[in-house]
Amino acid sequence: MLDNTDMQILDELSKNSRITMKELGEKIHLTGPAASDRVAKLEESGIIEGYTINVNQVKLGYTIHAFITIIIESISHQPYLSFIKTQGKYLINNYKISGDGCYILECKFPSNELMNQFLEELNEYANYKLSIVIDK
Repeated sequence: MLDNTDMQILDELSKNSRITMKELGEKIHLTGPAASDRVAKLEESGIIEGYTINVNQVKLGYTIHAFITIIIESISHQPYLSFIKTQGKYLINNYKISGDGCYILECKFPSNELMNQFLEELNEYANYKLSIVIDK
């Protein structure tokens, strides 16, 4: 069970996962070593699963952000899933969903031409509906 201090730690780490344990301790009124022990316990218990960075995809040249609803008529989704595993350079997330499709792909593309090529290859495994992100 998490107490208020654990929740404060999670809040601070979600704002800045690179914060030093000394700085974290100061923010939540603990010593650096005490904060470090608390973080270690949260990691060991699986509450903190890892630390990530946010990458600006546009600055990397991926100017097209798309959500693609995947519709698979076949009972077997394995051919689609195998194809998706080969598309890491474009894939951000592949969510299995309920509702109007089987999956929603979140993708990034550097150009319309490469997106079109991806969609043509995808169409060998599934039907799709494409939505382009206009603004965040």
